[in-house]
Amino acid sequence: MALLHRSQRDDPLEAPAGPLPGGAEQAFWLLRAAFTVAPILFGLDKFANVLVDWPAYLAPWVDGIVPGTAQQAMWAVGVVEVVAGLVVAWRPVIGGVLVALWLAGIIVNLVSTGSYLDVALRDVGLLAGALALALLARSRTEREPVTG
Repeated sequence: MALLHRSQRDDPLEAPAGPLPGGAEQAFWLLRAAFTVAPILFGLDKFANVLVDWPAYLAPWVDGIVPGTAQQAMWAVGVVEVVAGLVVAWRPVIGGVLVALWLAGIIVNLVSTGSYLDVALRDVGLLAGALALALLARSRTEREPVTG
């Protein structure tokens, strides 16, 4: 049986990944866990509004272009966030980028309100973390030797 490097396969996202050196492996798992659990929990809370009144965070211009009420928009947001968390769990390379793009949209929404700038700045840090997860996950897939 020949050993193939991960990058020599037809689909680089199909097989499980190999470990990274040193603390990079722990960083990967920490980010993967955080970006799986947090979007799912925040997404589910969009239906309950326990943590905060989520519709208040929706920019008026966004509320004006999406159909339905602000709460209904938050329900849609919640579904997207739950799906994003599940994608991170399943395929962190794709999920990390998906979460980063979603956070970029949230940042634009928050900055355009003129309020919640502290939350927008926090989300910039989260966006960087989501991209770091995607990069670490990609590095893991490129490292994996595969038999076959």
